[in-house]
Amino acid sequence: MGIYEISFWVLTIMALSCALGVILSRNPVNSVLFLIATFFAISGHYILLNAQFLAIVNIIVYAGAIMVLFLFVIMLMNLNADTEPQKNRLVQIAGAISGGTLLLVILAALRTSTIESLDQQATDIGLIKNLGKTLFTQFVLPFEISSVLFLSAMIGAVVIGKKEKEHTA
Repeated sequence: MGIYEISFWVLTIMALSCALGVILSRNPVNSVLFLIATFFAISGHYILLNAQFLAIVNIIVYAGAIMVLFLFVIMLMNLNADTEPQKNRLVQIAGAISGGTLLLVILAALRTSTIESLDQQATDIGLIKNLGKTLFTQFVLPFEISSVLFLSAMIGAVVIGKKEKEHTA
């Protein structure tokens, strides 16, 4: 077993155990911390796949910005076990059925899938240089349109969030 296989299995066990920690933890802050650790393990998988850009974006955007926002919302909501409403038996049964159905769909998809081996030194699919070339040659128009769309969304959010001045006459 090489270093790639060992790293893969360590990251996989970390991702799966932290994902189970997200689901099974009763404390919402602990769930968010487990989710951050899961994102770091997934970023490690991206690095093993030679997709450094995706790994960095995953750490900055998801583990950084979105999880800090989640922690902020959880702390503002002041969730306590005493104030948490209890779910009735019908909701629990519906959740178990939908989870089991999702598991069956995933197992059916995995049964028909094939795994192809990639040579670690021969692939440069996820390198930032190749992504930049593709983004700014083939997809330059959609990239620029999305940047204008994001700019207009930010301006709209500022306009909507801006408090109106009260007119006193």
